[in-house]
Amino acid sequence: MSVAMEATAQRCRIFGTVKDQDGNPIELANVYIVGTTIGTSCNLKGEYSLTFESRDTLTVRYSMIGYETRKRHLNAPKDSLRIDVMLPTYGTMLGTATVVGTGVQSGTTQKITPVETHQMPSTTGNGVEEIVATQAGVSTHNELSSQYNVRGGSFDENCVYLNGVEVYRPMLIRSGQQEGLSIINSDMVQSIGFSSGGFEARYGDKMSSVLDITYKKPEKLEASANASILGAGAYVGWGNKKFSAMTSVRYKTTKYLLGALDTNGEYKPNFLDYQLVMSYHPNEKWNVDLLGNISDNHYTFVPADRTTNFGTMYDAKSFKVYFDGQEKDQFRTFFGSATVTRHFDPNTYLALQLSSFATKEAETYDISGQYFLQEATSQEQLGVGTYFEHARNNLQARVIDAGLRFRTKKASHTLQAGFDWKHEIIRENSAEWEMRDSMGYSLPHDGESLRLIYSLRSVNDLTTNRLEAFAQDTYRRHAQNGLWNVTYGVRFSYNDWNNEPLFSPRVSVGWLPSANDNWTVRFATGLYYQPPFFKELRDTTLTNGIGTVQLNRDIKAQRSIHFVAGADYTFRVAGRPFKFTTEAYYKALSHLIPYSVDNVRVVYYGRNMSKGYATGVDFKVFGEFVPGTDSWLTFSLMKTSEKLDGKWLPRPTDQRFNVNLYLTDYFPGTTRWAFTLKAAVAGGLPFGPPHTDRTHQKFRAPAYKRFDMGLSYKIIGSDEEAAEKRGLTSSYHGRTSGFGHNIRNMWVGLDAFNLVGIRNVNSYYWITDITNTQYAVPNYLTGRQFNVRLTIEI
Repeated sequence: MSVAMEATAQRCRIFGTVKDQDGNPIELANVYIVGTTIGTSCNLKGEYSLTFESRDTLTVRYSMIGYETRKRHLNAPKDSLRIDVMLPTYGTMLGTATVVGTGVQSGTTQKITPVETHQMPSTTGNGVEEIVATQAGVSTHNELSSQYNVRGGSFDENCVYLNGVEVYRPMLIRSGQQEGLSIINSDMVQSIGFSSGGFEARYGDKMSSVLDITYKKPEKLEASANASILGAGAYVGWGNKKFSAMTSVRYKTTKYLLGALDTNGEYKPNFLDYQLVMSYHPNEKWNVDLLGNISDNHYTFVPADRTTNFGTMYDAKSFKVYFDGQEKDQFRTFFGSATVTRHFDPNTYLALQLSSFATKEAETYDISGQYFLQEATSQEQLGVGTYFEHARNNLQARVIDAGLRFRTKKASHTLQAGFDWKHEIIRENSAEWEMRDSMGYSLPHDGESLRLIYSLRSVNDLTTNRLEAFAQDTYRRHAQNGLWNVTYGVRFSYNDWNNEPLFSPRVSVGWLPSANDNWTVRFATGLYYQPPFFKELRDTTLTNGIGTVQLNRDIKAQRSIHFVAGADYTFRVAGRPFKFTTEAYYKALSHLIPYSVDNVRVVYYGRNMSKGYATGVDFKVFGEFVPGTDSWLTFSLMKTSEKLDGKWLPRPTDQRFNVNLYLTDYFPGTTRWAFTLKAAVAGGLPFGPPHTDRTHQKFRAPAYKRFDMGLSYKIIGSDEEAAEKRGLTSSYHGRTSGFGHNIRNMWVGLDAFNLVGIRNVNSYYWITDITNTQYAVPNYLTGRQFNVRLTIEI
């Protein structure tokens, strides 16, 4: 009987195209039959064909990273059936943003999919930046900071755009403890673009990377709220065809995390962020977008004592300090932007952009410490002394930007152009000094005078005007040998501070071969300038520990020539989609302004004094490591050096290797229990004594190793999509009437930070005795801690 049934089984075929909302074919979109391993991918024209045995009912699923998923339910299909599907890009669904991968990347900017982040273990509350830091070529060495390094560049070499407008960070922050919430609110994100090198001419003027964020425009009422030991937040969005608005408030406190540091005391970090976004679309020709942000960050610290044990098994030491005094910091920033867009047709627009950024920052501390350094085993005293640190650092800044953006699409060409005028006003009044005493003698000791080991005074006013312009074309052509994507353009900038005109040509080529559409090959090169901003202009001269600061008018822009070659290969394992990505790069660096890094504070020499290079290779495997979830593994090798005073030295960001794992999973037999693991292992960075020349940075810190785990349970909500991917029966938990009926999802979670309790070193405190012997005492980061969180989506 079974033989007869097999003989009469009918073969069916479905075929068609998969396109986006603009009618463009979506290459390599996934098409498969739910509950089976039968599936295929679209070709370069977005076409697909699938043959299978007919059955009573079946569901065909159409998906692509960066687009919403669509399903088609078929009842007893027979013969051939054409099904054309349109997949809209993400942006109309409630959710928070994180990086989960890329689609077909023929250019240098990878598209990133917004999905939930509140179920991810996060120490900073900045979900977007934390996941960007797990991408290939990107690293961080501090879980308290959302700043990241890209391919050997400093924190200041990363450009961030929000709704097409460049955004800025506070300038006086010196440690991760002082950092508040970034301006990027993951609840509001629609799309994310990230480039780690070889980016287009419309982006600039930085040497390392671009993070391009676009906020969404809700079409109906949606809301979410979250709370944990580390803070809380609320978001509300609403919209219709003509008007949309979003507002949010976020609160963050790292008091609980800072309690795991070696230094005991009273920590009072309070960070508050408020945002309002509105969009008005009266007709097809006009659009008005407004964005406002207020960030009020306070950090107060009253230290009590500190005990740090360090060294090796055979040379263990103990460092004990008793403190007096306190630190009070405030960082208050305001950002606003307005964009008026005139649409001439669906493919052509002209936009006027206005924005203003203002910051008022104050860092004040008076802290004294009585320290004892001794052998941990024999208790032999190695050093006894006192130090006193004082600072009154104040900075006010305002950046005003007015610009135009033009874009049009003609046949296979997409033309873009833009112009910006930026006016910068910065006022600094800083005074800081440090006194050290060892065995009753002040350091440095010459037997004749009382001297400070370090002091600095800086009073500077800066007013500058910048002009920026760009023009670029993206040419897309379907040839017999495959799909070609060529982007070429030029960028111009001028700064009246040093009267330096800069031209930056850039080009990238991407190819999807028709012989094997699982492959994507790309190459990019270009000239990238980074005109000096305020911190780079500060020319600091140290004479016997006494520092003076002047703004350098003769300074030039740093320059980097990028060469980037990469390839993607898509494949399936057990019916699940995967993508392997690799990129090799070389950056020729010149006109460099050397700098040193202490914690997250970057201190520049203020002069063009060196040249160098950065080279490496990145690997990434992305896909469904576990059915129904997205995970990735990255591995990077990198070397960056510069020639300073005739000697080749490793740059402060020379980390050599970096491994990141982001793994998501569900418990067996259910999709209500979710598991997330973030793991990072990065090579140690060069370091040396503070306030010394870079040639003294001959040491290398231990490797940074970190494992964070998050466990979440969905109390209310449907698990249909996740269950479908895993071949399980979906269910809905929750009330069907009353207020509970409005709850879309409710999650409760438990996080384990630094799961294995590794003591990572962030920086060093240097002790000098009367014989001028120096000891580097490690400043350890946070230890193992737990966090409880609750998330509600309406």
